[in-house]
Amino acid sequence: MKLIHQRKIIHIDMDAFFASVEQRDNSDLQGKPVVVGGQPNSRGVVAACSYEARQFGIHSAMPSSKAYRLCPKAVFVSPRIEAYRAVSIVIQKVFWRYASEVEPLSLDEAYLDVSTAEMLDGSATRIAQAIKSDIFNETQLIASAGVSYNKFLAKVASDMDKPNGLYVIKPAQGQRFVAELDVAKLHGVGPVTEAKMNRFGIKTGSDLRTKSLHELVTAFGKSGEYFYNIARAIDLRPVRSSRKRKSLGKETTFTSDIRDMNLLQEQLGLLGEKVWKGLEQNDLKAKTLTLKLKYDDFQQVSRAISFDESIVDPLVLQRGLVELLSRINLDQRAVRLLGVTASSFDRGNLEVRNEQQLELF
Repeated sequence: MKLIHQRKIIHIDMDAFFASVEQRDNSDLQGKPVVVGGQPNSRGVVAACSYEARQFGIHSAMPSSKAYRLCPKAVFVSPRIEAYRAVSIVIQKVFWRYASEVEPLSLDEAYLDVSTAEMLDGSATRIAQAIKSDIFNETQLIASAGVSYNKFLAKVASDMDKPNGLYVIKPAQGQRFVAELDVAKLHGVGPVTEAKMNRFGIKTGSDLRTKSLHELVTAFGKSGEYFYNIARAIDLRPVRSSRKRKSLGKETTFTSDIRDMNLLQEQLGLLGEKVWKGLEQNDLKAKTLTLKLKYDDFQQVSRAISFDESIVDPLVLQRGLVELLSRINLDQRAVRLLGVTASSFDRGNLEVRNEQQLELF
């Protein structure tokens, strides 16, 4: 099947997010079965659990009393919503470094569209690796990633190799991959729908593909069309951002550290061109430019400049970057990374395309 305007989609899912935050913040919990949610003597449920707890059959949405019966030695921890939100904000910032669109599904999960990304040679796989690395370096938490050409496959892929997974489904592999999946693995198929599909003789993606659109709509209502498409590895839904974009940046790490000012200015000009192209593609007009520079010893400095009016001429942007570079005393030090960020966008150019809120549970 020939794909038109093929997308590059990444689905990021934090591994045992709430429980991992608790283990990170309390060293006494590391390596132990941790259950986040209601206490065992309450009517509460499990909001999340560590991988150590999962080995006993505990899972989210399970009554806390049952979780206790399965593992009496489990440590039950009350949720700290604000702590999880604080980490989520850090993770979201990482996403926006790489993606043109970010669609959060919850505090610990999101779709990213990197179709137009130029960094890391535009490789969605390498970008996913970089995102996972950035998240770990900045939060000490582990994420799994799925990479594919649509949201459905990226979502399924992120579950394939947990924890700390990175699974890629290429366009040529899509239909064969779905055909071999149990229907329970298909996103959108819960226990009730799975049981109903089994009654219709549908146990795998291959079985699902044998059913006509009419049969599926008749059996599953409006979800029938969705099932018909995913059986064929088709998902045309775009990644829709749920917030206003606050910045757009590009950066490059040099293969060899640079000391020559002329060469540095040349590289800065190339970055400026990429930022301007990104602004045009996203219909954004910025008033602030920020230059980031990292030396060979990893010391980092930054300089920013703001204009009274939005930048509407690429020459103005380039002159602003030259001005920022002149404000940094290089002192013959070698530079390993250069980054440019545009921000303070004209509010008339910003639209919130999806008012979806982040729900904790």
